[in-house]
Amino acid sequence: MHKGKLDSVSVLSSLPEDVAIKIASMLQGRDLCALGCCSRFWRELCFSDCIWESLVRNRWPLFSSSHCPSSSSSSSTHSPNFKKWRKLYLERHVELGVRAKSVEKFLEACSRSESLEVGDYLKAVDTLIGTRFGFEDVQRFLFNPQMNVLINLVGVHYCLTTLGIRGDNLVEALQTREISDRRVCVKWWKVGRWFYGFRMRDESHSRWVSLAGLATEDDEHVLGVLRRGTIHEVLRVQISVVGRTSTSWSFQVTQRLE
Repeated sequence: MHKGKLDSVSVLSSLPEDVAIKIASMLQGRDLCALGCCSRFWRELCFSDCIWESLVRNRWPLFSSSHCPSSSSSSSTHSPNFKKWRKLYLERHVELGVRAKSVEKFLEACSRSESLEVGDYLKAVDTLIGTRFGFEDVQRFLFNPQMNVLINLVGVHYCLTTLGIRGDNLVEALQTREISDRRVCVKWWKVGRWFYGFRMRDESHSRWVSLAGLATEDDEHVLGVLRRGTIHEVLRVQISVVGRTSTSWSFQVTQRLE
């Protein structure tokens, strides 16, 4: 190690403990692990449970509220059945990466013609709900510009309907990932109305929508169509990549997430 780096490590290691904890608590998991490799002082501090508890609760508020012990219970963190916070964080990070990959593969299998039936779409959203993805997880695993826009859309839907993140915060995340202008075409068919004893032809509707448009509630009606799916008078809802033709009425793929 160069002398300059040694001096920097020495200075950091001489900081008061409360200041050092404040610095460590501002870091994310990867940076925290890197800092912990600098010296014994930082290793003991960065791998302490109090730091990782904060990371777990901030990244996964939905998960921690039902799966993690209350911080007010001093005995719970010493229970032999309780996983240490750092281990819990790392295990959950890996688990969500695997689950996100399964969602991606599921959507790819269900949209080989670049269109997706709303039933399969909502199954993917339900998987995120069941696994309790956090906002950081959605950005990391689903807001990838190299992925199919349908996968991005599932992430946006989950943020809006489950995490309650919308407006500037969500648009900023979409812009950072360079997917805010990506668009899909949402089509839905409704039962034809009755007119003097005769049922008219089924009604067909379609809307092009951008991910940013959904995030800012400019297309709240489209989000409502996606949330409700095929209920009451709505016979079918299909999401297509813009510029692609939809599948025939009789063609519908249904699969199960493993």
